[in-house]
Amino acid sequence: MEKKVSKARPSKGKGRCSKRTLMVRELVSEVVGMAPYERRLLDMLKVGGTGAEKRMYKFAKRRLGSHSRATKKREQIKETYSKIRARSA
Repeated sequence: MEKKVSKARPSKGKGRCSKRTLMVRELVSEVVGMAPYERRLLDMLKVGGTGAEKRMYKFAKRRLGSHSRATKKREQIKETYSKIRARSA
């Protein structure tokens, strides 16, 4: 017996970003720059030391409220830092 394939419900699309929204957010962050807490996260990464990523995560979690948001923000800051280092090198 074959499994019945149903059409995706509209509710499944909730929370997804459109291409335009992502582009606008990227442009705004490029023009405006980083928020103070994001600059602090970047500074933690620059200073480094033992457990820098864990401290970044804990700080981001305190500011943003959830595990997934904190890890996503940490990865975003690491990506930004790598781009900065690539430009200067």
